[in-house]
Amino acid sequence: MARKVALILWAQTLGLTGAQITQLLVEPPWRPAVLWDRVTLTCQGLGATSATTWYTDKDGERWWQEGRENFTVTKSVTYTCYKPDSGLSPPVRVSKGWLVLQAPARALLVGDMVTLRCQGWWNSTVTSVSFYHNGKKLERFHKGTELSLSPLQLNHSGHYLCRGQVVSQWRESERVTVRVHNVPLSGVSLSAQPPRGQVALGDRLVLSCMVAAGTGPLSFSWHREGSGALLGTGPRLELRHIGDNDSGQYWCRVSDRDSVAESDPLNVTVLVPVANATITPRPLAHQVHARDNVTLRCSVQVGSRPVTFTWLHNGQEVAWGSLLELRDIDVGHSGTYQCMATNQQGEDGHGVFQALSPELALALAPGSPWVTAVAVNVGRTLLFLLLLLAVLGGCHWWHHQEVTNTELSGPYKGHCDPRDYEDIL
Repeated sequence: MARKVALILWAQTLGLTGAQITQLLVEPPWRPAVLWDRVTLTCQGLGATSATTWYTDKDGERWWQEGRENFTVTKSVTYTCYKPDSGLSPPVRVSKGWLVLQAPARALLVGDMVTLRCQGWWNSTVTSVSFYHNGKKLERFHKGTELSLSPLQLNHSGHYLCRGQVVSQWRESERVTVRVHNVPLSGVSLSAQPPRGQVALGDRLVLSCMVAAGTGPLSFSWHREGSGALLGTGPRLELRHIGDNDSGQYWCRVSDRDSVAESDPLNVTVLVPVANATITPRPLAHQVHARDNVTLRCSVQVGSRPVTFTWLHNGQEVAWGSLLELRDIDVGHSGTYQCMATNQQGEDGHGVFQALSPELALALAPGSPWVTAVAVNVGRTLLFLLLLLAVLGGCHWWHHQEVTNTELSGPYKGHCDPRDYEDIL
C-alpha cells in the first residue's frame, strides 16, 4: 500500500494526472540511475504483457516491442514504456557521468529519513566532496560522499549538486531536483461537544476537525448541507446560542498544497423543549353520561422527541401515555384532568423540560341514567315512609276510638299492630 501511494505521488511530482498511469520502476531505487549499478527497469500498467512497448530518447525511436515487462539496461539513455490501457510512463534516465548526485527514486514526504549520495564514475573514489542547495554551499549535514536531509522538511525542496575530485580532477554533477511533499491527508474526522451533536436550543455547540495523518500547513473549511455559505476556516467551529434552524449535517474539508480530504458528515440535532401541551376533545368543561367511554388525547405543539406524557386526575398521577381511556364512566371519574409533557435534552439529561396542559373539567350530565336512577330510588323511599306514617297515625286514631268506646260499654279486647297493614304498604 505504501508503495502504491509513493507511485501516485511520484506521478503527481512529474505533473501527471489520471486515475491510472503507466509506471517505470527502477531497481536499485535511485535517480538518476547509473549504468554501473546494473539497473533493472520494470514497466507497470494496464494491458497485456505482449502489448508492452519500450522507447528511448534517441529521436523517440521505438526500441522493443517484444512484450517484455522488465530488463537490465546496457545503455546510458532515457527510457519510457507504453501500455495500451494506461498510456506512456514517466521517463527514467540512466547516467554514466564522471560525478553523479543521486536521490531516492520515490516520493519524498515530510518527516522522511533521506540521504543524497555523490557517486564517482564506475564507483571511482571521490574526495573533497561539497554539496550545494539552490546554488548555496552547504557547510553542514554531510559526511564524505553523503548528504543527510533527515528528517525532511518542506524547505528541503530545491536543486542540489555535488563537487569533488574524481581521478585527480575536479568534477561537478548535474543538478538533481528534490521536491518534498506533505504527508497525504487521511483520517479526517469530526468530534462534537455536546457529544453526538445533540444540543439544547440556545446552548453552545463546538465542532472539532481532526486529521490522523498529514503535514502542514493545513487549511480548514466548514460546511453545512443546504447552505452555500462558508461557516468557518479553523480547526474548530463554535456555534453560540444555537437555534432550531441550525440542525443539519456538518462536515469539514482539509487541504494542503498537494491534496484535499473531507470528513464524514455529522448530523447535528437541536433539541427543542416541549411547550403548549393541549388536551382534546374540547371544550375544557366537558359533560358525559354515565357508563359512556371517553378517550382524552394529549399533544404538544413544540418539542423534540422523545416526549413522555403523564396524566393527572385532581392533581394525582393516574396514567402514562398520550392517550387516557376512561371506561364505564361513573361519579368517580368526575373532576379535573391535566396532562404533563416532558422531554430530556442531551444524553446526560442535563436539561429536563415540562409543559402542563390547561385543566379539563369532566362532569356527569344532568338526567344521565345514573342521576335518574338515584332520583327514582329516593322518591320511592319517601313515598314508603309517608304511607307508613299514615298507617301508623290511622292505627293510633282507631285505637283511641276503641278505648273511648270501651269505657262506655265494657273492656277493650283488641290492639293495633302495623304488621296487620303490610298488604296496604
